[in-house]
Formats: sequence, C-alpha cells, structure tokens
Amino acid sequence: MPFEFKQTNIPDIILIVPKVFYDERGFFTESYKRSEFIKNGIEVEFNQDNHSKSTKGVLRGLHYQTAPKGQAKLIQCIKGSIFDVAVDIRKESPSFGQWVGEILSEENKHILYIPEGFAHGFLVLSDIAEITYKVSNEYSKEHERGLLWNDPDINISWGIDYEPVLSEKDKIQPRLKEI
Repeated sequence: MPFEFKQTNIPDIILIVPKVFYDERGFFTESYKRSEFIKNGIEVEFNQDNHSKSTKGVLRGLHYQTAPKGQAKLIQCIKGSIFDVAVDIRKESPSFGQWVGEILSEENKHILYIPEGFAHGFLVLSDIAEITYKVSNEYSKEHERGLLWNDPDINISWGIDYEPVLSEKDKIQPRLKEI
C-alpha cells in the first residue's frame, strides 16, 4: 500500500503518510493516487493546485471559503517545515471550534487532508518553506473568509513566543463567535 491513512483527534481530518522509496539517486513517492484516496474515504474531486513559498515566522491563515465554493484541501510541505492547522467551523459538528495541528515537512513527506467546513492556516518553522496543495473548488474572492489566528476561544497552541509575520488581512480577521 503506497499510503497509510491516520485519523486525527477530529476524525474528518486525515494525516496521510506516503511510502517513500530511497536509493542512491534520491527518493520516489506517490503524493496522490485517486483510487487509494477513494478506498480510504476521501472521495473529493480536486480542481485547483496551489504552491506557496514563505519565510520563517510567517503565519498564513486561518482561511476558508463559504458554500457553495467551500474547499477541501490536501496539503504537503515540499521544502522546509510548517505547523499546519485546521479548525472545525461546522456549527452542527460535535468538534465545532476544535483544532488539529500537524508538522508537515520535506523530511516526513506527510500530507494533511482537510474537508470543507474547516478554516486552515500554517506557521513556517524553517528558514523557507514551500507547500503545495490541492483544493476542491477554485478560489473565489466572493466566498473567501477567515478567522483570527490567535482567537482565545479556539486557543491554538502555535508553539511560539513571538508575534508571527501576518498579512494585513490576517491581523483583523473575526473571531469564531463572530462568524
């Protein structure tokens, strides 16, 4: 099996550990195989691929899109390392307001699946990080929303004792109780 699918403390968020083959030339791994994902309950059609690069201390998020343009995401860090976070914003969910955080890195090659209904963000831990991610719906400015990264009601343990580098938009996002 080319992947191991692990449930997190929020069962809808899945950590995917790909099998990596190393030899004297480097490595090979599959980062996505639709049939394996479907077999493991991820039956999402991805419609857009994104690639971002950021420097240490940058925090991007917490972002999401509203229906009908909500986005499921499949995230992988291909250079450096990040602390990747998903917050459940589905009001009817038993895990509403709870979060999952995973370290994704070029070393561990882990992939995080986040379904629609979650806000997503990440903190760059290495000097530089590049992430690639698939999304189920194309970007829609009209449906774009966000949550405040340090909302005390969510209480994400980012593991930092400094103010991260944020976009102007991310500095003023609403709190969970305001959405």
